[in-house]
Amino acid sequence: MQLGLDFSLVEELVAGVDEVGRGPLCGPVVTAAVILDPARPILGLNDSKKLSEARRDALFDEIREKALAWCIARAEVEEIDQLNILHATMLAMQRAVEGLSVTPKLALIDGNRCPKLKVPSAPVVKGDSQVPAIAAASILAKVSRDREMAELDATYPGYGIAGHKGYPTAVHLEALRRLGPTPIHRRSFGPVRELIEGSR
Repeated sequence: MQLGLDFSLVEELVAGVDEVGRGPLCGPVVTAAVILDPARPILGLNDSKKLSEARRDALFDEIREKALAWCIARAEVEEIDQLNILHATMLAMQRAVEGLSVTPKLALIDGNRCPKLKVPSAPVVKGDSQVPAIAAASILAKVSRDREMAELDATYPGYGIAGHKGYPTAVHLEALRRLGPTPIHRRSFGPVRELIEGSR
């Protein structure tokens, strides 16, 4: 067992919930909810940001195979622009929990606030490095979103989306200035909004 994650927290019917993609300038925000099976431990679980891509990919398959229940959900760019990123993230988390095939007794949410849920919930700051179910959710959300961004890179070439996954890197900002925003860019985010307003 690695340090950090407390495996006594793999309790029956506790869902871990996490999100990926709050900071990028384009693409959806993706969330996942996972209820781990105490009888089928998954070795090597950790915060998705601390794992290599190959390790995340392997764990992605193992989590979906061994978990009691899992659901990957999202909020689209239009919802992010309409609601703001915080509310869109909460909506996507709500969708992930409601999409579970097993109703959890408790949902542990990574971060400092919880979405409105029909089940009891509690926020856990830095939960993805403490609670195994949240770590598992972070892996499902990250792998799912990264794969989608690689596909969007082929649809919208020239922005380097497969590399930066939509985050506001120098490469992305330069491409945005040169090529303009695509339909998957979040118009409510400063750099994109300023470009649109500047071109009017």
